[in-house]
Amino acid sequence: MVTNHQDVTTDFVILEMQRRGVPYVRLNSESLPQSVLRLVPESGAHGFQLTLGERIVSLAEFGAAYYRRPGAPHAAASVPEQYLAYCEGEWGAALKALYAFLDTRWLNSPQRIDTAENKPYQLFVASALGFSVPETCVTNDAREARRLLVAGKTIGKPLRTALVGVGSDERVIFTEPINDASAVDDAAVAVAPIIFQRQIVKALDVRVTVVGNAVFAAAIHSQTTAESTVDWRRGCNPNLEHSVVQLPADIREKCVSIVKHFGLRFGAIDLVLDTDNNYWFLEINPNGQWAWIETRTGLPITAAIVDELELIGNEAH
Repeated sequence: MVTNHQDVTTDFVILEMQRRGVPYVRLNSESLPQSVLRLVPESGAHGFQLTLGERIVSLAEFGAAYYRRPGAPHAAASVPEQYLAYCEGEWGAALKALYAFLDTRWLNSPQRIDTAENKPYQLFVASALGFSVPETCVTNDAREARRLLVAGKTIGKPLRTALVGVGSDERVIFTEPINDASAVDDAAVAVAPIIFQRQIVKALDVRVTVVGNAVFAAAIHSQTTAESTVDWRRGCNPNLEHSVVQLPADIREKCVSIVKHFGLRFGAIDLVLDTDNNYWFLEINPNGQWAWIETRTGLPITAAIVDELELIGNEAH
């Protein structure tokens, strides 16, 4: 499992592996420079070894791998400041080599995750698979936002990242409603592309976690508080109700299909159930969070992930 020291979600998987007696290695990527690396390319996975403390591990030992939340390697404290960027870049390159050597043993490979995070392409694929997708335009042209507004309420949201600013000025960009043309700042929109999308009148938000062929759906009762009506993440309300929901068979099948389309074995899909009982596709996160869903609903997502990792391991051997 490749992640970072602060990733609590990986702890869920490790506890389940320990319960089953499944051997594992957790690599917190920021600590990679504290290891000793040995890579002999012509030997393949057998030639990629890491010494982690007193333990020497070879990539050939592993049947499956989980790319969770790795960060950039941190160079040793003894490295002079002027050489930090160089050393950390070299360790970053070594980490990418590790990813490549694990090849088909990933739950989701880093390369496939990167491809699947393309939101406009997600919407294209979802539509082709038969999902209902809100009318959307990705643009830096404010006139397009006004065009959508003519037909009804519209929202704006980031194309790639929800974080803006640095340090103490860093903040989250939530999905925002756009209720009239005067709210659209031409100069601000022109700076970078943004997603403008028809606003769906929600009954519920639905988070669907797909692991292999297993589908776990949780309703997020976002319409019970004013601040979560448009974006349920706003306010981080710990009391926001979550419940297990049974998806229609065709929606379940489409959720599995879009995960498989991207060559993934895990995907966290955001849907909306509207007031007419129709489901709408918003996006798929190929490396999304899921532990809070299990904690709030009891859905056995951890067990499904370990099942899938064991299946990958069996296929590898």
